[in-house]
Amino acid sequence: MAEQQDQKGCATREMVDEVLAAYPDKAQKMRAKHITVKEEGCASCSIRSNSKTVPGLMTARGCAYAGAKGVVFGPVKDMVHISHGPVGCGYYSWGNRRNLAEGTLGVDNFVPFQFTSDFSEGDIVYGGDKKLEQLCREVKELFPTVKGISVMSECPVGLIGDDIESVSKRMSKELGIPIVPVRCEGFRGISQSLGHHIANDAVRDHLLAKKERPDPGPYDVSLIGDYNIGGDAWASIKILEEMGLKVRNTWTGDSTIEMLQTAHQVKLNLIHCYRSMNYICKHMEEEYGI
Repeated sequence: MAEQQDQKGCATREMVDEVLAAYPDKAQKMRAKHITVKEEGCASCSIRSNSKTVPGLMTARGCAYAGAKGVVFGPVKDMVHISHGPVGCGYYSWGNRRNLAEGTLGVDNFVPFQFTSDFSEGDIVYGGDKKLEQLCREVKELFPTVKGISVMSECPVGLIGDDIESVSKRMSKELGIPIVPVRCEGFRGISQSLGHHIANDAVRDHLLAKKERPDPGPYDVSLIGDYNIGGDAWASIKILEEMGLKVRNTWTGDSTIEMLQTAHQVKLNLIHCYRSMNYICKHMEEEYGI
């Protein structure tokens, strides 16, 4: 029996060695910490997990850009969200979170679409401001019913110092719609959390309280930090409204730019995901008494 276990253990270790052999030396050294052979009585056989993502590596985990684009802004359905930088970061731009939204695609729902400025080497050398201006014009020309645009900056944009703020301000005036610059370069944070904060700050500075709803009521509430993954926000809204509350805003599942602009008028914020939305809720409590 012991001999069979030894043979099985040797075969497993050989399989692990074969898997690791496919990696370059540096990556192999890092990857080896995540694969191990479980042996009876081995106290040091645990694998290394729950470690922070290294900025620049393609991973299913997130960065600041992923938190801003993939979580907070992505589900706002009547805005076009531009991934400003190389196309590779489109991984977090194209429907991978199952954010459901009602509406007509290309008219008042752009959630499943990907928009990118597709940076090349020339843009890194000479800057991408002109390309961003052109892209904003193309968005408005192709989708005249779009209510706003967000510019989500990727790592190279921050490294070369592109001024997305001035471009956004200039194009907002030209096109007549809000254009929100979001400084969410991935290297700013090695988890999504900082991206949530950056995105909320952008909403606060450029959208919140920019409009007034004509019919505020005493039972108006916002559902904050629900991204309608698989339609969960719709179920929550149904329950809350059967209780007699009126859900005016969802942040940001199946959301609209007008919801973000008028959210300062509600009486109560109901926070679903505290980690991603505590910043904006704290601001609204201090500024508007919500």
